[in-house]
Amino acid sequence: MQIKGKVHEVGAEQQVSETFKKRDLIVEYAENPQYPEFIKFEATQDKTALFDGLKAGDEVEVNFNLRGRPW
Repeated sequence: MQIKGKVHEVGAEQQVSETFKKRDLIVEYAENPQYPEFIKFEATQDKTALFDGLKAGDEVEVNFNLRGRPW
């Protein structure tokens, strides 16, 4: 899947354990400009570096896969 939007916030890299790190990206998605949605993406491990060059207000295109569990 893919969305285009504006960077709302780039989180700091978090070292969760000795071997696991993550980083959040919040994108403002305005399919209906009157009611924008704020969608949170999470990158883990070496993918956290993908967010290094981003800052609030940047236009981005995010490609992602949805995964979930029934519980």
